[in-house]
Amino acid sequence: MNKPFQTFDEQGDASQSAARMRALRSELAKRGVDGFMIPRSDEHQGEYVPKRAERLAWLTGFTGSAGLAIVLMEKAAIFVDGRYTLQVRNQTDTSLFETLDLMNDGPTNWLEANLTKGAKLGYDPWLHTQGAIERFRISAERAGATLVPLTPNAVDQIWPDQPEPPHARAVPHPLELAGETSQAKRARLAEDLKKRGADAAVLTLPDSICWLLNIRGADVPHTPFALSFAVLNADSSVDLFIEPRKSSLELLQHLGNEVRVRAPGDFGPALDALAAKSVLADPQWSAAFVFDRLERAGAKIVRASDPCQLPKACKNEAELAGTRRAHIRDGAALSRFLAWFAREAPKGHLTEIDTVEKLESFRQATGALKDVSFDSISGAGPHGAIVHYRVTKKTNRRVELDQLFLIDSGAQFVDGTTDVTRTVAVGKPTAEMRDRFTRVLKGHIQLALARFPEGTTGAQLDAFARRPLWDAGLDYGHGTGHGVGSYLSVHEGPQSISPRGTTQALKAGMICSNEPGYYKTGEYGIRIENLVVVREAGEIPGGEKKMLGFETITMAPIDLNAVEPAMLTEAERAWLNAYHETVRTALSPGLADDAETRAWLDQATRAI
Repeated sequence: MNKPFQTFDEQGDASQSAARMRALRSELAKRGVDGFMIPRSDEHQGEYVPKRAERLAWLTGFTGSAGLAIVLMEKAAIFVDGRYTLQVRNQTDTSLFETLDLMNDGPTNWLEANLTKGAKLGYDPWLHTQGAIERFRISAERAGATLVPLTPNAVDQIWPDQPEPPHARAVPHPLELAGETSQAKRARLAEDLKKRGADAAVLTLPDSICWLLNIRGADVPHTPFALSFAVLNADSSVDLFIEPRKSSLELLQHLGNEVRVRAPGDFGPALDALAAKSVLADPQWSAAFVFDRLERAGAKIVRASDPCQLPKACKNEAELAGTRRAHIRDGAALSRFLAWFAREAPKGHLTEIDTVEKLESFRQATGALKDVSFDSISGAGPHGAIVHYRVTKKTNRRVELDQLFLIDSGAQFVDGTTDVTRTVAVGKPTAEMRDRFTRVLKGHIQLALARFPEGTTGAQLDAFARRPLWDAGLDYGHGTGHGVGSYLSVHEGPQSISPRGTTQALKAGMICSNEPGYYKTGEYGIRIENLVVVREAGEIPGGEKKMLGFETITMAPIDLNAVEPAMLTEAERAWLNAYHETVRTALSPGLADDAETRAWLDQATRAI
């Protein structure tokens, strides 16, 4: 087996928080400010960040992928979303930090209540979006306080062994997988800029730049990003600002003469050079630094969505063909794992770490694995109820009989990104477990079967997956679906399926997850996740609207031992049987060398 992609050490260290907080407050006093905001983000505002940017974890001990700490001289708070409610309390020193909900409590409300009149609150303009800073500024002004941009970053000044910035090589992404040349993408987007009357667009999201230029990298964990900044000009040329060590002759030849490769230090002056021009910038994703610099230069800012996000989300046929291949390859690896798990788990010797390592070994054995697409969520018994649980050596739990086991994992292959969750009954599930599992399955199927008119948003579809749980007075606290990239980020916008979904309509070619769940704190968790592609649906007799639907592309059995068949409608039963027949047909050729797994697969995909 190659070097494993996952480690199991605790990344944060709350035991150091008190000393680090004292050092931070001392630094803030020297800088003449009364507080500082520490987001879990880097200059590119991505979900996955290099080790150098893990300032929130270094200060607080919290290692989740989304959060914000606000440190004042006498008090501090950390805000996380519903996925991390339990985790943040376990990982942080709650005598130092008040733990609050990012959505319901809100940092803006906390600032209004806790900032004193005349106070100065510092922030790093590279680490907050323009939209976020505008909201924070309103709250500060209501309290009679002011926001103060603070560079260099105050945490960086007190972090003695802060890691160096990443400098992995950027590489071309093959045309046969991208399905469209960079030149064609740039020309298409440049025409749109002209129609908007814009001279240029500033791009800061790594997945946008990688997609536009057909490049990939290895600057952050589990996601093939080449961190950089770019300016797309209305003549379709691009100025790419990237660390020189990431470049190569191969990359320069791939990019061509219309892409000017420049050092990151040139990015600010390049924004200055856009003075008096009309420049598109996205306030939801671009750092406040970008807006500050453009405003000082006198540019006319067009506030609009990143122009790469929607076309990137709508995959072309080459990208979809690649991701289907990736899911069949991944499904075979996952089936080998599930067959192994079915044999070994009842013996009582497996731990959560054992399962993660074994699943990764099966993916490694494909010979095509580039990385896992995120740290696997391996939750035995009560750990399955922690939505974004990450096993460590300290928390590692044994898989026990008559419990549920949840494994949420994914892979990065050069032809596609996967993300799949399966919940498995070890031994005999209780009647309640079977009821809850079947309700989650019913919701999953109802969303998979949905047909909807063009213009429908994910927020409108979210209730399809919740209805069977709602019928029993139950629910789950996360969205039902997120977008997924093509050998890019496992979490991709602008689409989502969520009560808090965006206004973005679902469009043909988008890849989304379908992942309803149920979580009983302290006992068990259930989630069933497949990836689906939005496709044009066949005509409905007598219908008047052009309809869309979902094609399920994840290929892996759903545990029939946890299903209560009597609760399924005929349509739901037909879907499940047809899905399992498709899985068996797709995966069997890749398992021809493994009679044991083939026999398990035949039984796991039997008709009910």
